[in-house]
Amino acid sequence: MSRHAAVRIRTAAACLAFAAAGCATLPDTEFLTERYTAQAARVHGLREREAALQQEIGGTSLVPGNRVTLLQDGPETYRAMLDAIGAARDHVNLESYIFEDGEVGQRFADLLIERQAHGVQVNIIYDSVGAFGTSAAFFERLRQAGIQVLEFNPVNPLAGEKAWTPNNRDHRKLLVVDGRTAFLGGINISSVYSSGSGMRKRDRAAGDVGGWRDTDVRIEGPVVADYQRLFMATWQKQGGAALMPRDYFPALAQSGTETVRAIGSTPDDEYSLIYLTLIAAITSAEKRVQIVNAYFVPDPQLVRALLDAAARGVDVRIILPANSDSGVAFHAGRAHFSELLEGGVRIYERQGALLHAKSASVDGNWSCVGSSNLDWRSALDNDEVNAVVLGPAFAARMETAFALDIAASEEIDLASWQRRALVLHVKEWVAQAWARLLQV
Repeated sequence: MSRHAAVRIRTAAACLAFAAAGCATLPDTEFLTERYTAQAARVHGLREREAALQQEIGGTSLVPGNRVTLLQDGPETYRAMLDAIGAARDHVNLESYIFEDGEVGQRFADLLIERQAHGVQVNIIYDSVGAFGTSAAFFERLRQAGIQVLEFNPVNPLAGEKAWTPNNRDHRKLLVVDGRTAFLGGINISSVYSSGSGMRKRDRAAGDVGGWRDTDVRIEGPVVADYQRLFMATWQKQGGAALMPRDYFPALAQSGTETVRAIGSTPDDEYSLIYLTLIAAITSAEKRVQIVNAYFVPDPQLVRALLDAAARGVDVRIILPANSDSGVAFHAGRAHFSELLEGGVRIYERQGALLHAKSASVDGNWSCVGSSNLDWRSALDNDEVNAVVLGPAFAARMETAFALDIAASEEIDLASWQRRALVLHVKEWVAQAWARLLQV
């Protein structure tokens, strides 16, 4: 069993033990169909319309003047993150669901300790469930070096500084360096990402599906201050000790041409901004919707938004994993294939790698990358963080990456899918029931 699979099992067990916390429902997004479609009719021009739709949802503002770099897979992302940490001069704020004490984790720890020794203040938030298998000695070494370390919602109810809410997990992957550069996406601090998705088949062990396919972004510009605020809000809400004084909010000049919105969601919110933002983008789509997601357990409103878009003539395509470290999520998502395929949605399964990315692109102008999966847990129970990017240049890079993933995928054919084995029907039925109960 993989490390990620073990973590998801522990999380599911915690959810089952607290079934009352699993009775929440996703927000009613029916208003999007009328309210935002009406807004779209009054605003001329693709970019202006999308900006209006996204801004009206509420929360943080759209911030222009940023440079956004698309990062794919662990090796490329880790190089960029470690280079940024190595160049840090004031502070490093790191938030990660999983922080393992393996080879990758040790590389990060050694560099963070080295930076701390040179006067750079390092602050770390890790999730108690995500890092459940990481030794206490690993984090104690960081603390002894002067690094401030905070455990998010400790599994031990006596260890936390706030009310025990074990169903709420910090699923974010966020790095802010000197208040000027932010990294976020789906990649944890874990050795499973070391090989990337380009590993050749002959280099894999027998039965190995290949490296992990994931997506992150590096952001420079004024919007970084919003990601800094998200980190600090989590630190404060979790009862962390007062942060050492540093220049956490330096003056930020414009660095590029992309307009970015930093979106964080928590169970404390009235509704998930990340979820509503995606629904709004799909609802306003005119040409194409391209989604890549690791854990696809959609609620009825998301299914309806996808089907409605396809019925309008929008080219809707979804890339999902051919293999998964969560059997429940895998088969629960497949339970929706027939309805989506019959409605004109095209579905692909990524081969040769374990797909862990969470990204989307709409109409060659709207893009989204982050930590949030398309499942109930991400929308209702987790702290998540995403970046919405408006601009054709970044969207073009997203679409290029999507095309490469399509080339490495197999399309699901409706006729063949309807002839699948009975055992798969049973697995889908069982997984769908458990997925909703456990909010996997």
